[in-house]
Amino acid sequence: MATNMNKVKSTNDLELKERLVAVNRVTKVTKGGRTFSFSAIVVVGNEDGIVGWGLGKAGEVTAAIAKGTEAAKKNLIKVPVFNGTIPHEQISKFGGAQVFIHPASQGTGVKAGGAMRAVLESVGVTDVLAKSKGSSNPHNLVKATIVALGELRDARTVAQNRGVSLDTVFNG
Repeated sequence: MATNMNKVKSTNDLELKERLVAVNRVTKVTKGGRTFSFSAIVVVGNEDGIVGWGLGKAGEVTAAIAKGTEAAKKNLIKVPVFNGTIPHEQISKFGGAQVFIHPASQGTGVKAGGAMRAVLESVGVTDVLAKSKGSSNPHNLVKATIVALGELRDARTVAQNRGVSLDTVFNG
């Protein structure tokens, strides 16, 4: 699986909004009793083509969310979004989760569930059809969705890679 993810270099000038995808309570049993800690999956995006995800672990929920947000800001990618949808359909897999995203006409809305919806809304997609198959684990769904979005290519990129004009890309 070839990935050509466009990493974002600087986060200083971006207005990123964070979305909490999932919080998981983890218990460690010691001789002194049970110790609880929390892990949080956070997705950040500027709703204009930039998105990232992060995982934070801490003894308190708020600290885990803060750590997840910081990790997400270090993990940003650029996604081509045109007229509120994606340029082409894409299938991607991560672990046991497989995702399918398909462009939709204007007014359709984001037809996706749970973890996929958070990622797609954070990147700024307003019209898309999405389906998840296999595992419903939020970790793997977020990662598979990010991989799928990172593999999207717009027409200009395709034309540059092939060394031809935009008209040749569309007309064959």
